[in-house]
Amino acid sequence: MWPQGAIFVALPHLGPLLVWLLAPQRMAGWCDSPRKLSWCPPHKVLLLVWTAIYSVMGYASYLVWKDLGGGFGRPLALPLGLYAVQLTISWTVLILFFAAHAPGLALPPLLLLYGLVVSTALIWHPINKLAALLVLPYLAWLTVTTSITYRLWRDSLCPEHQPQPVGEKSD
Repeated sequence: MWPQGAIFVALPHLGPLLVWLLAPQRMAGWCDSPRKLSWCPPHKVLLLVWTAIYSVMGYASYLVWKDLGGGFGRPLALPLGLYAVQLTISWTVLILFFAAHAPGLALPPLLLLYGLVVSTALIWHPINKLAALLVLPYLAWLTVTTSITYRLWRDSLCPEHQPQPVGEKSD
């Protein structure tokens, strides 16, 4: 697996690293306001889960690459090209959500990403079944992420739906 596998596992982390470099002070506490969603995971949990998901996806892409003979020939164009598009959109979502704090702008690419991840799993399945199965936790996490994003967007448009901090009354 060394060194190609390590490169495939590390590659997906370039996007989150870019987000952190762009807005390190804005990432912490994003969901920690007095109107925090009760089911929104803490910032550190979000980071740990995304790190694990990106590592697993990187490993899965390595399995596909290896099973198709390595290199960057024509047989890899669709399976890894689709993965590259998915990864780029995922990084865009991180930028929109964490750096720009724009859940409304992050929601459409998140929905597109969900479809791309399903497509990736379907294309990877005949090549490497384990790689396709490794996509499933990503789909589960995208469901959570999409729910949080939708709720934050909805609450920003409709303040009456926001939970009020204890001791405050709504106007």
